[in-house]
Amino acid sequence: MNGAIIFGLLITLMLTGMPISIALGLTVLSFLFFLTQVPIDAVALKLFTGIEKFEIMAIPFFILAGNFLTHGGVARRMINFATSMVGHWHGGLGLAGVMACALFAAVSGSSPATVVAIGSIILPAMVKQGFPKRFGAGIVTTSGALGILIPPSIVMVMYCVAVTGHPQAPSIGQMFLAGVVPGLMMATMLGITTWTRARRNGYPRMPRATFGERWAAFRESFWGLLLIVVVMGGIYSGVFTPTEAAAMAAVYAFVVAVFVYKDMTLRQVPKVLLDSASMSAMLLYIITNAVLFSFLMTSEQIPQTMAAWIIEQQMGVWVFLLVVNIVLLAAGNFMEPSSIVLILAPILFPVAMKLGIDPVHFGILIIVNMEVGMCHPPVGLNLYVASGITKMGITELTVAVWPWLLTMLVFLAMVTYIPAISLWFPRLIGVM
Repeated sequence: MNGAIIFGLLITLMLTGMPISIALGLTVLSFLFFLTQVPIDAVALKLFTGIEKFEIMAIPFFILAGNFLTHGGVARRMINFATSMVGHWHGGLGLAGVMACALFAAVSGSSPATVVAIGSIILPAMVKQGFPKRFGAGIVTTSGALGILIPPSIVMVMYCVAVTGHPQAPSIGQMFLAGVVPGLMMATMLGITTWTRARRNGYPRMPRATFGERWAAFRESFWGLLLIVVVMGGIYSGVFTPTEAAAMAAVYAFVVAVFVYKDMTLRQVPKVLLDSASMSAMLLYIITNAVLFSFLMTSEQIPQTMAAWIIEQQMGVWVFLLVVNIVLLAAGNFMEPSSIVLILAPILFPVAMKLGIDPVHFGILIIVNMEVGMCHPPVGLNLYVASGITKMGITELTVAVWPWLLTMLVFLAMVTYIPAISLWFPRLIGVM
């Protein structure tokens, strides 16, 4: 009954159009004030201790690094490199868009940032070369979602924060490594979809680049690509933690954008800092209220009760994972990824652990669900970002993305029922 009251109140507040973060906070406070005897001091203490985690510091630093890279000409150089490598295949610029999104995802950690950085450059070029606008919009909207799967990923950090405290909670390093193979697989599948449609419709190809042109494009993009080595190499060589890697990424991105590529002046830096602070504050406010919500769930024994009920129903792992996918995809219709992860992960995670599901595999499953949610209406963030770039309506964009969205759903089924996709690489490296 308490669970029904809590979720009923939360959904009611959200349906009024209230921001999710405020709806979470009001739900918790209303329930605690009127239906429990929990002292308000405990709420204040939980608010403070809930975000007093070293791992959370990675979020604003990755956001800052992504903003420096978005404004600093790194995306343009990555597109040139990708075009030199795959531009001569069917739908060359489209394939270059997929590849460039994958490369930029590996340095930014954010899907909307990837869509903006790559889409704003490659979409006009595709239209100019004769590609239909819908084709380019579908590629960038869905490939941009790689930003939260290919490490480093802000949503992966949030997943780790959301399940912190559980004895089986994975580390950020484990999650980052687990995202490598699924990220590359999804990029490949999106590329195959792009190539197939381009070949069937006879879309333009570019002249094959010479070795010299490819080498020149690689040298131009080298400093941006090196950030992947700095972050991932630093974490797994033990030089620094994921949070310290995020700080290093921010400093490195600043130096590359301002002093190496010189596409950004020192006058532009305050605006980038302000934009990053604004986005970080929004996410941290959601995290704070989600921590309170998680505290309420735990104090009311809701995850434990759910776990016991599911085990009593003798629901197998296959059925449970199918239900989780349906719940997460449904939630993606109304909420953005950060909120979904912070609200649902603490509830679903204990149940998954009781059923013997690997915590890293479960995390990647959630992340892939979030990717799909970012590309379908009515709240798909990537759709709105792409709409701003392409000047296309949400309905038209929804039609444009469906072939790639279908590919993502096939990949989601693969990730759900083939744990090795997520777990093979971390086990190979020896972090699991």
